[in-house]
Amino acid sequence: MGRHQSNSSRREFLTALSGTGGAMLLAPHQLSADVDPRVAQIVSRTTAVDMHSHVQIRFVKDPADAKPDPDIDLAGEMKRSGFSAVCQTYNLDAAGIAVGDYYKYNLQALAFEDRLLARNKMRRALNLKDLQTAHDQRQPIIVQSVEGAQFIEGRLERVEEAYNRGLRHLQLVHERDDVVLPLGDVYTAAPHLGGLTPFGAQVVKECNRLGIVVDLAHGTYETVTGALKVATQPLIISHTGMSSEAGKRNTSADMQRRLITKEHAREVADAGGVIGVWWRLVYTTKEYVAAIRDMVDAVGVDHVGIGTDTDLTASYVLPYTNKIWPDENGGFFYAVAGEMLKHGFTPDEIGKIGGGNFCRIFAKVTTGHA
Repeated sequence: MGRHQSNSSRREFLTALSGTGGAMLLAPHQLSADVDPRVAQIVSRTTAVDMHSHVQIRFVKDPADAKPDPDIDLAGEMKRSGFSAVCQTYNLDAAGIAVGDYYKYNLQALAFEDRLLARNKMRRALNLKDLQTAHDQRQPIIVQSVEGAQFIEGRLERVEEAYNRGLRHLQLVHERDDVVLPLGDVYTAAPHLGGLTPFGAQVVKECNRLGIVVDLAHGTYETVTGALKVATQPLIISHTGMSSEAGKRNTSADMQRRLITKEHAREVADAGGVIGVWWRLVYTTKEYVAAIRDMVDAVGVDHVGIGTDTDLTASYVLPYTNKIWPDENGGFFYAVAGEMLKHGFTPDEIGKIGGGNFCRIFAKVTTGHA
C-alpha cells in the first residue's frame, strides 16, 4: 500500500468512526500517523482490560514516616496503552509482620488509591456498566484489586469491609501466608496446607456472595481445584504462562513453579473462568502473541485474557507496561492487537482476549450487587 493510499484509508476510517460514535482511548487527533486503522478500530470497540497491573505504594508503620505521593499520570498512561481499565493491584507481603500490620497496610493502600484516582479524575468500577461507560466516554477506570488477602487475618467480615471500600477483585494468595488463618498453599513455597484451607473456602464463598472476582494466581493446583469445588461463580487466574514455555528457555526452578500445565488451565476454563497471559519468559511482542496462542490452543479463545503483571507508572520494580519490549511501539494494547492481526487472530478474537472475556466474568460476578 502506498503512502497516499494509507493516509487516505486512515482519514476514511476516522471519518467513519466519528460518524458512528465510536469511542477511542486516544481521540482521533491524538493518534500517531502510523497507527493501523484496523488496530485503531479494534481498540475503539474493545473495553480492554489488563487483569493484573501494579502500582507502587510505600507502606509505613509510623505515619510520621510517610512521604509525599509520587506524581503519577495514570490516566495518561492508560490512554497511551489502549486499556479502558486495569485491575490495579498492590501486594502486602513483607517479612517480620505482626498481627494487625497487614490490615493497617491495606488501609494505607486503599487511601493511596483514593488520592491517586482523585488526582487523575478517575474512579473505581463496581460493575460492568461502570466499565462500559468509562470506555464509551474515553475515561480510564480501575477495578480495585489486591494481591494476597493477608489483611483478612482470620476475620471474615474484613472481606465485606474491603468490598465497601471498592474492592472488586481479590487474589487469595501471594508469597506469604496470612499470619492468623492461611487461605491456601502458594506455588512459590513448600505446600503444607493441603491446598485450599477451610477458611480459604469461606473467603471464596464470601466473595461470591458479595460480588468480588476471585483470583487464583499464585495458588497451587490443589488450592485452585479446592476453590473450584466450593465456588458458585467463575474464577480467574490473572497472570501466568503455560509450563510449556519453560522448555523454550533456561528457566529457573522458581519460575517453573509459577507456570501452569494444560490440565491446570483447563480446570479453570471448564468452570467458565479466564486466564491472563503475562510478560514473563517472552522477549518481544511477537513472542507474547505466541504465548497467547499457546494459551488459546490449551483452553479456547473464550477463556484467555491479558494480565501483564507490569506497572503503568514506570515507578515499580516491574517493567513499564507501555515499553516492556524493544519492539513494543504505540502503547501496549495497540502493539499487541497489531501483532495479533499479523498472526491470524480475528478482530472479534482480539476483542475477547483484550477484555471481553474478563468483562463477561466481571458482569456475572457483580450482577445483582451494588
